[in-house]
Amino acid sequence: MKLAGLSYQVARSLLSTQYAYMLEYRAEIALWALSGLLPFIMLSLWSNTQAGLDLGFKGFELSRYFLSAFLVRQFSVVWVVYAFEEDALLGRLSPYLLQPLHPLWRYAASHLAEQATRFPFALCIAGIFFVINPGAFWLPSLWILLLTWLATLMSFTISFLLQSLIAALCFWNEKASALERLLFVPYLFLSGLLAPISSFPPEVRKWSSLTPFPYLIDFPARVLSGLNVDVLGGFCIQILWICILLPLVIVLWRLGVRKYTAMGA
Repeated sequence: MKLAGLSYQVARSLLSTQYAYMLEYRAEIALWALSGLLPFIMLSLWSNTQAGLDLGFKGFELSRYFLSAFLVRQFSVVWVVYAFEEDALLGRLSPYLLQPLHPLWRYAASHLAEQATRFPFALCIAGIFFVINPGAFWLPSLWILLLTWLATLMSFTISFLLQSLIAALCFWNEKASALERLLFVPYLFLSGLLAPISSFPPEVRKWSSLTPFPYLIDFPARVLSGLNVDVLGGFCIQILWICILLPLVIVLWRLGVRKYTAMGA
């Protein structure tokens, strides 16, 4: 009980501190939220073609999908590679490693605090979207919202583990962010951010399903927008990827810490 209480206090203090820190940069966070408007740009492109109808999207389903993709993206975006790389280069990582709290928990708290700060801006953008496109307005059920929250949380976890895996390479290479940029290319095309996965040729859909990318945006967005989706299968694959990535992050991190040398370590 004492250990659980101590863990709760640490988590609460860490989250509240990071949230207060993020509030100082709320103007910048608003710009970050605006920078995620790519799904709306793709919606305008898709809406001017017959592709949406050819893929079986009826009425405002395509609009709802891309709005859902925007919202999922807002709460699953991860930048831990860049934060970790900067801390390693500037020497801030050394005191973090001496503390009893694992540095990755600090980065996770920073991301969650940033999501809480981003939340009202995302709602405002969604509200503006409905004003411009009132026919697309819909209210998901409480059950759908719960499933979407869980799917988005798992999407964030997968993204966080993927970037943590790359960030651990900073122990060997000071510019691991270059590898993250290579990862961004398949993420951009296979996550459902540019187009629904159902728009891809069958062979591409088959091979993309073997990667974690379709379950980062497309799966949660389809759940939220009410489109036909295998909910149980999607959650099982998300859990599978978490189970694959977590041990890899732990092992690579331990190997990296043994190798790490820096001023103050």
